Formats: sequence, structure tokens, C-alpha cells
Amino acid sequence: MTGRRVVFQVASLLVGGLALLMFGFTSLFLVLCAMVALIGATNNLWHPPSLAFISEKYPENRGYALSIHATGASIGDMIAPLGAGAAIAWWSWQGSAVANAIPVFVVTAIFIFYLLPGDSKKQAVAGSAIGFRSYLTDLGGLVRRKAVLGLCLMAALRSMAQNGLLMFLPLYLADVMKVSPVMLGAAIAGMHLGGVIVSPIAGILSDRIGRRPVVMSGLAATTIIIAGLTFVDSAVVYVSAVSVLGFVLYAVRPVIHSWMMDMAPPEVRGSATSLLFGTQAGLSVLMPLLGGAIADAYGLTEVFYFIAAIMFAANFVVFLLPGNRATA
Repeated sequence: MTGRRVVFQVASLLVGGLALLMFGFTSLFLVLCAMVALIGATNNLWHPPSLAFISEKYPENRGYALSIHATGASIGDMIAPLGAGAAIAWWSWQGSAVANAIPVFVVTAIFIFYLLPGDSKKQAVAGSAIGFRSYLTDLGGLVRRKAVLGLCLMAALRSMAQNGLLMFLPLYLADVMKVSPVMLGAAIAGMHLGGVIVSPIAGILSDRIGRRPVVMSGLAATTIIIAGLTFVDSAVVYVSAVSVLGFVLYAVRPVIHSWMMDMAPPEVRGSATSLLFGTQAGLSVLMPLLGGAIADAYGLTEVFYFIAAIMFAANFVVFLLPGNRATA
């Protein structure tokens, strides 16, 4: 409603950085839980304005621009555990939390001094804010569109499968494959590395040939690899296959975001992102419960059959979605 994308990104960074900083000054368990909840909330506060901001900044190369955004996320996912682990080795876990908060405040300062003035000028000149009644009308039109709801469902199924992999892959590698902690870490890092490499390629392709074929190819390949992992006995081959899995799993993430931005009117792109991420969170929260129940009842291998079935369902949903880019 305000049109102030950067203001909300700055708010997300500040709250998240302060919550992480608080880890260094308290050992009370309930306070730590509250700070973790705040960090989780700022994650969802970040994405709606950031994806809308990039989409408006680069409308003709939206897939490529959002893939660079996703590449940054994959790099962070890959190096943050290594950096935090090294910091814990040097300091206590509380000192490590304080050290990890410093980059957040550095980025916050960059946003405040470099991007915020332009955001304010744009607001003053363009008058990008909309009234509450107009906002509700636009939002109602968005949620009534079957293509938008279908895209949200597909993205939620994919996110559910991704969370299942991140949760149960380490357990499978440790308990079934009996790999060392170093090999386990290499497998997870390799999976994120795949996203770093392929995301820009997928973004460029989606700008040129459309979102639908790129997403369908990525989801289909992910389904086949997940199902095939259950037949691999060699730890080296398994870790290599997990790295390939990262290529196709994370490649489609920015393309899905671009697809949603294509569908949403400019006035409600932030809310469209919230709808997308809210649906993803709603289904993803079920994965630990369902996966854990399947693992206890049948074993860890069967969990991966379940994850492959979820990805197959996501394939079916994307098959029903319209393929044209100019859906807005």
C-alpha cells in the first residue's frame, strides 16, 4: 500500500540483526526462542518487498535478476554454516552470534545510505502508494485467479520437498550411508553450490523461452534424482548425485518467483510474494511431522519415496498452469 519497498527491507534487516545480536547477551532459553521466532519473521518480511523491488527495477530481465538474488541466497546458505562453525571455534556460541550480526548491520547501512533516498524520491514523484480500498480490490482479484493459486500450490509442494531433503538427507547420510561428518558437510554444501552455479542460467532461459518449460524440466529432473538416490549404495556416488540434485532443485526457485511477478499487477506484487511464501510455509511445516512418522514406521528410505511423490504432484500442478509470460 505504501510503495516503500526499501523501508521494509531495512526494517527486516534491523530487526533480524538485533535479534541475532541479542543471542550474545542472554542465556535464557525462552528469550532465545523468541529471538529465533523474530529472525524467522524477518525472513518473511524480507522477501515480499525485495522480490517486488527487483521485479520493478528489471522488468525485461526479471528471471535473470531474481536468479542473481537467489544466487546470493545460495552462497549464504553454503558459507554461513562454515563461518559460524569457525567463529564458534574461536569464541563461544554467543560471541559467534555477535560476529554474525555484524554483516547484517553493514548491509543495513548500505541500504539506508544508497537505496533509501531513491526509494523516498520515487515515492514523492511517482506517488506509488495506493488506497486501502483499491488495495483490497487488487488483492481480491489476485486471489481469485486460478493460475495464481495453482502456482502457489506448486511452489508449496516444491518447498515442502526441499525442506524434507534438508531435514532427512543428513540423517540418511549419517545413519544409512554411514558417511563421515566431513563427507556429510560436503554433500550439503555441494547441493547449495549447484544452486549458485545454475540459478542465473535458469533465469536467463526463463526470460527467453518462458517460465513453464524451465520449471517443468527442473521439477521432473528433481523427482527422478530423488527416487534414484534410494538405489545408490556408494557414498561417493551418493554425494555426487546430491550435488547434481542441487543444480535442478535450486535452479527453479527464482523462476517460480519471476512467474509470480509476471502474474501479479505491480500494485500488489509484495502481497503476491507474501501469498506465495505463506502457502509454502503452511505446507512445509507438515514435512517434519509426516516425514518423521514415515521414518519411524517404515524407515528413512521410504521418506525419500514420499518426497519424490510430493515432487511428482508439483509436476502435475505445473503441467496445468498456463505457459505464457504476459499473464499480468
